[in-house]
Amino acid sequence: MRVLICGGGVIGAAVAYFLSRRGIEVIVIERTGLACAASGKSGGFLALDWCDGSPLQALARRSFALHAELARQIDGDWGYRRLDTYGGIAAIDWLSPQARRQRRLGSTDSTAQVHPGAFTAALMQAATAHGAVLRAGTVDGLVREDGAARGVVVDDAVVSGDAVLIAMGPWSILATQWLPLPAVFGLKGHSVVFETGAGGPAHAAFVDIEEPSGDVQSPELFPRPDGTTYVCAISSEAPLPVDPAAVAPDPGAIDRLTAICRQLSPALGRAPVQARQACYRPVTRDGLPLIGAIPGVANAYIATGHSVWGILNAPATGEAMAELILDGAARTVDLRPFAPGRLPTFDPVRLRA
Repeated sequence: MRVLICGGGVIGAAVAYFLSRRGIEVIVIERTGLACAASGKSGGFLALDWCDGSPLQALARRSFALHAELARQIDGDWGYRRLDTYGGIAAIDWLSPQARRQRRLGSTDSTAQVHPGAFTAALMQAATAHGAVLRAGTVDGLVREDGAARGVVVDDAVVSGDAVLIAMGPWSILATQWLPLPAVFGLKGHSVVFETGAGGPAHAAFVDIEEPSGDVQSPELFPRPDGTTYVCAISSEAPLPVDPAAVAPDPGAIDRLTAICRQLSPALGRAPVQARQACYRPVTRDGLPLIGAIPGVANAYIATGHSVWGILNAPATGEAMAELILDGAARTVDLRPFAPGRLPTFDPVRLRA
């Protein structure tokens, strides 16, 4: 059996890993580069119970456990570690003296982190060790025979397969030209990575701060074991470029975020900037991911729309999708809340409007 995965982000890499581990031939097709979008530019924050009480609860809890298992099973270092997490206005020694600790949101029992790009690369490397192939190219269409997906068109060439998975993040909306799918939108977020030096605290902080304009921003700060600190905030509904390589940060948003960081922390105020970046998080109309079989087209599947929880929920998504594709049903997690057919299909004519 050959499975074609369209998209080389963390979701595609996770599905490739769990499929290839079961001896399945897998080809991952990626247009720009592995983890080139949100999978490489997000915070990599993991939480055991922050999705409790929502349809994501079982997926998140299973995935949090899988992150710990994968850190033991797969070779490589992607900065996995447990964290203490603070919210409100957090007073920890690397924030400004005027800050006051408000509340703890998580402990080392319930929160952790990874470097998302390194995690995606490790998953893909483990998948290729089991025989998976990462192929560069742009998916331009779907090949159908007798109502079933039988391959994709990549740069005008047909690549045959027994199953096709769409895992292109917000660019999955392009697949509505070939498949009956709901809309997936892109929510743009900005981040700055500072070189703060080795020995950073195993903390995450979710902080509220008022800008001189009076606007209140809620930056998220994640010191990493590689000596950097990742900070994100300032989301917008900017149009999604057709080409992922064309995604660029808005200079004004980066300037605002950098100013906030300098105000928050003496350490950030002194630190050189390693990266100024932006990415589009994939979101759906009801806020839940699309994970499952695509109605009306046999052998066609989708896994996208994970919003801010893509890195957290990638392992359990990969595990469950491998079960669905190979066994006909997911055993580890109930995927029914994420069925693509729960939402109306998107009219691809709107893409040309």
